[in-house]
Amino acid sequence: MGIKKKLGLGVASAALGLSLVGGGTYAYFSDEAVTNNTFAAGTLDLSTSKSTIINLESMKPGDTIYREFELQNIGNLDMSKVLLNTGYTVTDVESNNTEDLGKQIELRFLINDSKGMTVVYETTLAELKEQSLNLVEENIIDPEVDGHKGGLKAGKSNTIAVKFEFVDNGEDQNQFQGDSLNLEWAFEAKQQTGDEV
Repeated sequence: MGIKKKLGLGVASAALGLSLVGGGTYAYFSDEAVTNNTFAAGTLDLSTSKSTIINLESMKPGDTIYREFELQNIGNLDMSKVLLNTGYTVTDVESNNTEDLGKQIELRFLINDSKGMTVVYETTLAELKEQSLNLVEENIIDPEVDGHKGGLKAGKSNTIAVKFEFVDNGEDQNQFQGDSLNLEWAFEAKQQTGDEV
């Protein structure tokens, strides 16, 4: 066996010995504690009592119709806002409309208070289509019912009452004869701000 092999074998043996000795010098006491934690998200779940609120045929200028439905918070989180988003399409059967039929449909949101049915918000479908309406902010979700001040509470519901009117503007409205308007209302709930728990 040559000197180089002996020297290499000696260095390898020394390195192995040092690693075994060094490995034993790092002994220490240890302990651990384990906790199990859960972060469960709450639910915002808004429901309506009716899938179709209004379905009318043969309306004429001057006609009004009253409808009501319930908005229900069936989740477990309070809702600070309930937004009403409006969309509609008009079928102009004679292709002769010079105006939007939505401007002719007026809405009055009502609440039943000590004075009877009180108008709390008034608009047209055309105006409503241009904005999201916050039903809480405008008191359409009645703050006096079931403690809804500040929103729609978890597990609670609120009756929404609306009067629709095909406005008789005193002018020729013949362009709207036979036309129809398909209205879609989408209700969007927003949570309350987070709390420090």
